[in-house]
This record gives sequence, C-alpha cells and structure tokens, in this order.
Amino acid sequence: MVRNKLDLLKTMLAVIVLSTTGIGFAQNALYIPPTLSGTTFNLIVQSGTTQLYPGNPTPTYGINGSFLSPTIIVNKNDIVTLNVINNLTVATTMHWHGLHVAPENDGGPHQSISAGSTWSPSFEILNNAGTFWYHPHGEGKTELHVGKGLAGLFIIHDPAELALGLPQIYGVDDIPLIVQSKAFDVLQQIAIADHMDTAVFVNGTLNATHNLPSQVVRLRLLNGSSMRSFYFGFSNNMTFYQIATDGGLVETPNALTRLLIAPGERSEILVDLSSMNGQSVNLMSYASEMPDGIFGSPSVGSGADTMDMYMDNFLNGADFNLVEFTIGAQTGSPITTIPSTLVPYVPFNIADVDVNRTLVFDTITLVPGDTPNRAEGPFGINNTTFNMDSINIHVPLNSTEIWTLKNNTLIAHPFHIHDIQFNVIEKNGTTPPVTEQGWKDVVLVMPEDSVKFITKFTTFTDEMVPYMYHCHLLHHEDDGMMGSFLVYDPFAGINEVTETSTFVAFPNPSSDEWNITGKWDNSDFSMELTDAQGKRILNRDYSNLSSDESISISNSTLHSGVYFLTIISEKGTQQLQLVRK
Repeated sequence: MVRNKLDLLKTMLAVIVLSTTGIGFAQNALYIPPTLSGTTFNLIVQSGTTQLYPGNPTPTYGINGSFLSPTIIVNKNDIVTLNVINNLTVATTMHWHGLHVAPENDGGPHQSISAGSTWSPSFEILNNAGTFWYHPHGEGKTELHVGKGLAGLFIIHDPAELALGLPQIYGVDDIPLIVQSKAFDVLQQIAIADHMDTAVFVNGTLNATHNLPSQVVRLRLLNGSSMRSFYFGFSNNMTFYQIATDGGLVETPNALTRLLIAPGERSEILVDLSSMNGQSVNLMSYASEMPDGIFGSPSVGSGADTMDMYMDNFLNGADFNLVEFTIGAQTGSPITTIPSTLVPYVPFNIADVDVNRTLVFDTITLVPGDTPNRAEGPFGINNTTFNMDSINIHVPLNSTEIWTLKNNTLIAHPFHIHDIQFNVIEKNGTTPPVTEQGWKDVVLVMPEDSVKFITKFTTFTDEMVPYMYHCHLLHHEDDGMMGSFLVYDPFAGINEVTETSTFVAFPNPSSDEWNITGKWDNSDFSMELTDAQGKRILNRDYSNLSSDESISISNSTLHSGVYFLTIISEKGTQQLQLVRK
C-alpha cells in the first residue's frame, strides 16, 4: 500500500512538472489581479475554492475573492486606511512588506486579527516609488496562509518616477507577475512545509500565456514562494534591464540576461519588444545555472546534511517556463526607449555608523542528543528561536548601523528586516553584484557565507511593540528563524527625570558604564536596575555614602536599550532613565 501511494505521488508530480513546462498541456490566460486605488481600502480575507486543476476544486484563501489579492496602488505621501476584515475561521495578520510604517501598523505577529474582526491601520505612505507586497505574518502560520493564496502587490508612485515616462498602463505594458511554487498532496490539495513544490504558478495561473505589445514593457517580478528561488531569463536569451530593486528605482538600468530573485524579493525590469511583433518568447527560470545551496538549484547540502527527497523534485536544477508572451501590435502611445538614467541613488555613509551588530544563522538543537541537519534545520538566529514575549535587539532612534549576517548552514537564507530599507555593502568579503546595489529589504545569504548591510532606523519608536527580522523561507520563519527589535528614543524622558531628581547619571547614554552622583547624606540606599520589560538586572545595597562619592554601574555586557534605575532611601524613592547605546 505504501509503495502504491509513493508511485501515485511520483506520477502526480510528473504530471504537474509537464504542465509547468508546457509539454502537452493547454495553456491558460495569465490572470491579472484587479487594482484598488484611493486612500481607503477594504480588504476582505476569505476562504473559498479555486480550480487550480481541471475537475478538482482546491480550498484556497484570498482577499476580495477566493484566491490571491488585489493590487493596491497609491502615491507617496498619501494617508491611507486599510480595513483588513478577517472572514476566516482562524486568526491571521497582514504585513505591508517593505513599507516604512510604525510598528503597531506593521502587521507582524504582534498585530493578530482574530476571526470575525477588523484591523484598520492608518498611516502616511513614506516610501519612494516601488513594488512592494502584502501578506499574512502570523506566528507559525505565514507559510500556510501565503501558500493558500494570501499575497498581493502594493505599488507606490511618486513624482520622480512618473516624470521618467516609464510604462505604467497596468496589465498592458506594466505587468504584475507574482511567481509562486506550491506543493500538492495526492488529492491535489495545497500542502504545507513540503519540499516537493512541483507546481509553479504566475498570478495563480498554471502554464500561463499573455499578450504583450511590441514596445518597451515593464514587468514587476515578485517571488512570493515559500521556499523556491528563481533565476529569471528569456528563452531567446535577450537582454532586459533591471530598473528597481526591493525598495525602489536604481540610478541607471542594469543590462542583464539573468536575474536571481529569492523569496520575498522584488525587482522591476524593462524589456524592449519593439522588433518582435508576431513572435513569442518565454519568461523562464534557469535553475540549472543557479549556484548550489539555493533552494531550487541543482544541489543543496552535502553528505548526511542534505534535504530529504530534494533530488526527487523534478524542478530542482531544471529549466522551466513561467509565462509565454505573444507579441502583437503597439498600443496607441507606446514607450519605445529605455531611459539611460533613473533617479539618484545616495546610500548611507559608512562614516556615520553608530553601531555594528552580528547575526549568526545556525542550527538549533531542540532535543538533547539530536544532531540537526545543516541543510534542513531546525534553524535559529544567534542561537535562539522566536519568542513572542522577547525583544532580541534594542535600536536607538536615528541609529546608523552595519549588520553582519553570517550563515553557518548549508542552505541559502533570504534575510528580511521590517520597517527600513538597507544598502548591501559586502557579500563574502567582496562588492555585491550590481543587481543588489540598490534599496533592499531582503538579501540572500549563501551557505557558509556572510553579508554586510548598512541602514538607518528613523521616524518611528515604540516602548513595547517591536518589528521583526527573519528568514523569508517561510517554513524556516514559522519554525522560529525570526527575531524582534525595538526602536526606542534614547532621549525621551531623560531631561524630565534628571531635572526633578537629586541624582544624576553620566554619561547618559553610555556604552561602557554609568556614574551615579547625588546627595547621599551618609544614608543607606538600595538600587535596582531593570530593563524596559521590567526584568531585574541588578540589586545592590549601600551604606554611609558621602555626598562627593560616585557609584559606577557597568553596562558593557548589556544590550542596547532603555533601563531604569530605582534609588530607594529613607527619604523616598527616585528613578533615573538610563540608556545603553
């Protein structure tokens, strides 16, 4: 019986692979998600069924429909309200991936939307023009909800972009392409946490085809997969031009024939079809050319540390079609040239760096005696896994920082950080490829490799609500390869506390020690130091202190953040707010 089930599974996988490569199967018109514009958006999260395979309705999730989500289109500086109405029978969230918003509006696991309720964040659009996206980000549920269909584009325009004369007729010469691989069980239902993701959909369409005009066309590429990376190129190997990375436009178009996009990443490309009227060309993924170690490449791991059934997945290391484009007549007002310049790119200055941090990706031993698989995990960051009640990093407002990401595993991890955009400054000790020299919020860290990026944490602070950072392989994220960071204002309340206190702390902020002075009056004192969550750091008693004495409290081993020093004497209690830089 087991053997029969295995044979059935392999037969089904072979059928799905043939359908994704276009061999012997009818093509399907590419679905173009509808658009929503304005400043108030009603997003109804709902369940339904979708005919992903003939004669077999598949249970799916969607927004304002049974599968996928509409494309939201806004302008920079719009003030928007997004009413997320959860009509599922389970809780979900909605994260605005890549957007610079306050933590309470970010839509991470701390902003859960219970079944039957509505979440209505309102915020100003502060990002420059670019292609962003939105998807659920619930604790341990991201892969399930995204895999079942909850993913949509979030397009921002601004005056600088509009002045360039780029293609922008949605669905005609400005085409959204949400590329996702999915796994299915023997009943052709979407499977979760399954490396056998042998069906590839573009905008929810299997074996898609679409008509394009013979002119310059803009393709907005999103890798919305749970695990798989794609190595984009065209079947005729023609040159295309990358004009935007995750966070917006680059300075000059990058001429390419291949473009690697990992889960969570976006890229905009221009392709000149002016001389191709009457022809057809396929957008493809050339996984056979992808470097080993990336999920979807010819090989991941080595020796005993390999992924189970990896080589049984027909897509791994294979080249396959994504969309067939048929080229027809031009539109009435065609774009026929590729601009030579786009918008100025001014990265953060390394000379301004305040803090350096290091995050290490490694396996985690959950059960004593177990030996984790360095290709399959389980994985953690800095030897820990996600905990809803913990803050892993405290970041001062306006801090310019370099983060070093070290990957000690045998699989590439796409690292995503919420709230901010960053500049990649180094990959494995060398200058990053031109395709990653722009504004980014996801970066792929290769096995046994390292990445450095520089960023600045601006605008928003919160003493309680954190942002997230995590691997965007959704199975890894759900298993705990995620952390949280709190952005705080290091000067909030300091003057008010010290001006009304008979005690003073200096230097404050400090990265070495605080010195406490005041009117001790030969009295007995006790001091208690706590962090922002109320956890006690130290508790000391003092006797017969003279007025000119200073008490030193080392903070060199503490995390950056806000701390509170409570001083108790027979004359009363006073509190100082201390900041560890």
